Amino acid sequence: MKHISILVLEDATMSCIDSSYQILTRINDFLKYQGKEPFYTVEMAGLKTDSVLNNGLYSIHTNKTIADISHTDVVVIPLLCGDFSKTLLKNKPYCNWLISQYQNGAEIVSLCVGSFFLASTGLLAGKKCAIHWAAKNEFMTMFPDIQVIDDSIITDENRIYTCGGGYSYLNLLLYVIEKHLGREMSVLASKMFEIDIERKNQHPFIIFVGQKKHGDQYVLQAQEYIERNPAALYTIDELCTKLAVGKRTFERKFKKCTGNSIAEYIQRVKVEYAKKQLESSDKHINEIIYEVGYNDVDAFRKVFKKHTDLSPVDYKKKFRV
Repeated sequence: MKHISILVLEDATMSCIDSSYQILTRINDFLKYQGKEPFYTVEMAGLKTDSVLNNGLYSIHTNKTIADISHTDVVVIPLLCGDFSKTLLKNKPYCNWLISQYQNGAEIVSLCVGSFFLASTGLLAGKKCAIHWAAKNEFMTMFPDIQVIDDSIITDENRIYTCGGGYSYLNLLLYVIEKHLGREMSVLASKMFEIDIERKNQHPFIIFVGQKKHGDQYVLQAQEYIERNPAALYTIDELCTKLAVGKRTFERKFKKCTGNSIAEYIQRVKVEYAKKQLESSDKHINEIIYEVGYNDVDAFRKVFKKHTDLSPVDYKKKFRV
């Protein structure tokens, strides 16, 4: 038996709170059909018994306040919305309770950008964290001591689970169910709720957005030039000459500010340009590849798949407008 506390945080989204509750409680029904005992006790927990979400659009009645819960086995942190800095201040009263539960052995399941709150407690320091691609730059700025990953939608480290973007939290719930009750139950939940159990990363959905909140004028100029000229052919030496900066020093500075080398940044911009062409134009795939400056079609296909987890052909089939 495991006791699960789903936190009703300020600025949490109602949909992820309710879907987490529905999925986890339904597991007990699946067990009952198999002639087994229930495994989860699921409760919604807040600072008070009645909470208002989404600027008053929803109201929710919690089962207990966190003051009434001395011990829980699993804490689910919901997806948050709004200004993260303000949201973290609103939810600060939860921090000591969450830290205490983790220190007493609880697992923590953080859904998507709920990881902003989890990170604010210090429990993610030195650990890996998956985050929605659109929030990655802001998260890295606020929490530079946390290793953000984007090659997987789920992290599992020392009883702390995080996940990448949007509704990928459904995959995280399946993952946790599998850890608790085995693959068979996870597959059954996948089939009953029609969740794609094989989703492993968020690469196909990422729109590359460079980190620009670094305050370096020359790096910003380089980024803007690269982004304005996705199909242009130029060398890094030519770019540095254009900006009147020394190549070696500038490359180090660019990497520090953006998290990408200049070559990687150029590559990401070209892939993003190719994605938009594949989505909206009738051009042949090879024509698009040549247009972004690649003479070696196979080389670009490898680069494209590295960043999207799909071949250009499969990407076009999936996202063609």
